[in-house]
Amino acid sequence: MVGGDATDMRLPSSTWTELDAVDTDLALLPVGSTEQHGPHAPLGTDTLDAEAVADAAAERYDDPVVVAPAVPVAVAEEHRRFTGTLWTSEDTFRTYVRDIVGSLAAHGWDRVVLVNGHGGNIAALREVAGRIVRHDDAYAVPFTWFDEVDTDVAMGHGGPLETALLRHANPETVREDRLDEAAEGGSDRWGDWQGHVNLAFDSHEFTANGVVGDPREGSAELGEELLDTASDALVDLLDAVADRDPHPTAE
Repeated sequence: MVGGDATDMRLPSSTWTELDAVDTDLALLPVGSTEQHGPHAPLGTDTLDAEAVADAAAERYDDPVVVAPAVPVAVAEEHRRFTGTLWTSEDTFRTYVRDIVGSLAAHGWDRVVLVNGHGGNIAALREVAGRIVRHDDAYAVPFTWFDEVDTDVAMGHGGPLETALLRHANPETVREDRLDEAAEGGSDRWGDWQGHVNLAFDSHEFTANGVVGDPREGSAELGEELLDTASDALVDLLDAVADRDPHPTAE
């Protein structure tokens, strides 16, 4: 799991005695969502993708990194009209994430990267990370995997990037026989725009089946590239977090 160390550092599959023997203050907390991703991709897409990036980075990192269980329900009310989508309020989400980080910090894992797979979480994660750094005995910083990849293919929703990463890391979850349906019933753009104003608040207002973009463009080969790029960026971030003084003195 961890470069240079054969120990699996994922909390759900470790014993407390194994983790008690590990010397590290670094932890990864994958944060996803349970929300529609069209007719071809599972509701857990964002969680699966966040976990894949977190696991890959932990494997590549030279020192031990604890990987917490993923947060599977988050800020996703914009997909409420599609069956199976779950959501929580931003206040509840922030409190829950903060409590988990506090639990990690209580065991000495007080430098935590929040590995995010859902766009709707971005603002809330930035806010709660700031609250943690200012008021708690921990340092936390958010990392959104798709912000770290450089590709000509648009992100979309249930589109080529998310589908590509699933096809590489969790290929059994993609309904390959529904990709044409997903593309034909989707939208080519997120939102319903008048100038620079998005008139829509919920995704069903502009996409009939929940998809934005053409998932057929998301190959497993692209997914491998995305995972490499995102996990390498996360490794670099771990170095920065490990070296950072979280409470520098103002001059």
